[in-house]
Amino acid sequence: MDDPKRIYELLLDYCTDNLPVNRLTVGLVWTVCQTASDGTKQSSIGLSMSPGISTRLLPWAGTLTAKSICELAPWINSWDPYQSTIAMAAINCCINARPLPDSIALDSHSDNQNLAVFDYFLPQLQGKKVVVIGHYPGIETYRDHFDLTVLERNPAGIDWPDSACEFVIPGADWVFITGSSLANKTFPRLAELAADATTVLMGPSVPWLPQLYEFGIDYLAGVEITDAEKLYRTVEQGGGVRIFGNGLRYRIATLSPENNRAWLKNQIAACFNERNGLTARMDQWYSENQTARFPQLSDLERVNARLSRMDSSFKQLWDQQGESA
Repeated sequence: MDDPKRIYELLLDYCTDNLPVNRLTVGLVWTVCQTASDGTKQSSIGLSMSPGISTRLLPWAGTLTAKSICELAPWINSWDPYQSTIAMAAINCCINARPLPDSIALDSHSDNQNLAVFDYFLPQLQGKKVVVIGHYPGIETYRDHFDLTVLERNPAGIDWPDSACEFVIPGADWVFITGSSLANKTFPRLAELAADATTVLMGPSVPWLPQLYEFGIDYLAGVEITDAEKLYRTVEQGGGVRIFGNGLRYRIATLSPENNRAWLKNQIAACFNERNGLTARMDQWYSENQTARFPQLSDLERVNARLSRMDSSFKQLWDQQGESA
């Protein structure tokens, strides 16, 4: 098994945004983080599923606004569910500020827009063994179409307990993994168990990362923010499935070697330009400050780490192309 920490290193690589947090809400169902704009960068917004655990003892409540995204992102390594959730939303702020990959928008007009991903894949799921990690409201309506098993941390109705993953995932044809598995640290093992299945990582918590292909993910079913204000109001007022069609929609990206090469190539070019800009600012800084440390040195180090990992990922895809030729 690959180092389970690697996915979290990749997530932090992408978080080089020092913009301050303008608004942060830990909602009933979703946690949403929004940055301020500074004239050169637009405000961006990121989501993560809230832990769903009641508490009155959060020591940092009321202190996070105006902190930078880079200050919150390292909480992704925390085992505190609220810290890791806030970190995932902050990281998605950075990632969502970048161009989305080539993907298909799912404009569903049904009452259950949260199920648009299953509707999209339904022709391929007919008669298959399908395991869904996380209970999506209304998912039981598909039981007549395929052999459905739902794994849920707090099971109810047709759900199985999430501990059954070791037994049911290895025999599945398709596995749908909730994006919240990244924040709660179950993703590395779930992805490993699903290695022989067609695997979809889905939900508003999903980061748009091409490297998820290296963890066996075949499709990303993430979201596109279409109206930040409408989305924010819906989350603030306890919205769950109502966020779909009220500020965001699903998009599907295929993580094939060909698609990933094009996606990574664009990201490498953007990262290279970002590094050049930081290097130029560092040179200017040290020409005027002989002793003081360049204040964005940690940003430059993260950009270099991200560029190195993306180069390695691109080389891996290039090698695969050579082997299949």
